[in-house]
Order: sequence, then C-alpha cells, then structure tokens
Amino acid sequence: MKEIKFLGAPMLSASMADTVNHIESKIAAGEFLQHVVVNVAKLVNMRKDRELAESVNACDVINIDGMGVVWGARLCGHHVPERVAGVDLFHNLLAMSARRGFPIYLLGAKHEVVAKTTDVVKEMYPGLDVAGYHHGYFWDDEAAVVQAIRESGAKLLFVAITSPKKENFINKWKDQLGVDFVMGVGGTFDVVAGKVKRAPVWMQNAGLEWLYRVIQEPGRMWKRYLVTNSRFAWLLVKERFRGARTEAS
Repeated sequence: MKEIKFLGAPMLSASMADTVNHIESKIAAGEFLQHVVVNVAKLVNMRKDRELAESVNACDVINIDGMGVVWGARLCGHHVPERVAGVDLFHNLLAMSARRGFPIYLLGAKHEVVAKTTDVVKEMYPGLDVAGYHHGYFWDDEAAVVQAIRESGAKLLFVAITSPKKENFINKWKDQLGVDFVMGVGGTFDVVAGKVKRAPVWMQNAGLEWLYRVIQEPGRMWKRYLVTNSRFAWLLVKERFRGARTEAS
C-alpha cells in the first residue's frame, strides 16, 4: 500500500487484496477508516470544488477507481497494480463482513432500491448482518439519520449518494457515525438492486464504462463525460509534459 500523488491528488497504489486486508485489520483493531475512490470525473471536479477536495484529502484510504486514472498514472511514471473499483470493493467487503461477523449499514438511493439491495446482499452473503438501512433523501434531518446509524451498532457504513454530496456528508459527520469504516459507493445500490446494468467486463477493462453509462442515460450523462474526459485529457498532457521537462533537467 504505497501512496502516490497524481494530478495534485493523493491516492494509493494498491491491489484489491491489499486494500481488503488493510481495511479488515483496521476494523478488527477498532481503528476508524474513512474511504473514498477517485475516478476521472472526481479528479477533475476536485480542482474546482474546494470542499470536495478537502473531503477526499481527509480520507485514510483513497483507491483508484477508473481505468483512465490507472493508465494516466502509469503514463506519468507511477506503478499502479490494478484498478480497485468501488462496486467490486463493496462486494469484497460484504464477503469479509459476513465471514468476520461485522455488522453493516446501507445508506442511500431510493427506499425501494436500498430495501431491495438489503435483500439481495443477505442472499448473496449468508450470515451477513445488516444492522440497518435508510434511503438517501434525508437532507432536512441529517442528525437523525446519523443517530440511527450510531445506534445500529454497525461497524461498516456504505453511502450510496452522488458525488460530492456523499464525500461531504461523510467528512462532516465521520466523528459521530459510530462506525469503524465508512465508504461512499455512488450508484452501487442501483446496480445490486438490478435497476442499472453494469458494463460488460471487456468494457470495464477497456476503460469504457463511462461510454456504457452514456448509452444507458444519454440525456443525463453525455455532457458530463464529454466535459470531464476532455479536461482530464488536457490535464494529463500537461502533467506528462511537466514530467518530461523535469527528467530533462
């Protein structure tokens, strides 16, 4: 687990197995971990959103989710063993929690989606203790939701809310959640509940998950990815050029 800095942001050069083992050991020791994944869109948005950047930088574990970031970091000379996708890490941590008897809490999405997700993960991981769940539309009374999480006895909290809301919520309330581990998982509940299909594996490996999302939701996604991907490409060119100049000197 080595920390690197890419495009001005800290992140870990780590494998999935290393990440899961690290998280498991910290939870077992009762040590709090705030987790986040970074992808192309988040790296771009962090440069203009100071609160998001502060929330990400405050995390203890920052994994690379997105082949664009993996390839970009490698192009700039960093060793990155693999992508640690948030949805895959979520499933790995549920399997670990079921094995270790760690209770979890699911927060986010619509009520019917998080309820369905709860049913699905209980079936997928026999023995998994879901201490509680709540939908993601609670902004008029955040303190009550935080209290419910704290009183549930959960050790792991998964927050399926869009960025930057989830990062800022976690960073704001982390000291009052009463859990040992908290992770933002974005649209993962929609995938687990079967509301949204995940891209085929070949598209994931080719770094084309963003394109699959655009195909599924063109009206909402095309502009977002056009802007962020274009900005990321320009930032990558500048970073590579800066590295080349440093090597030359």
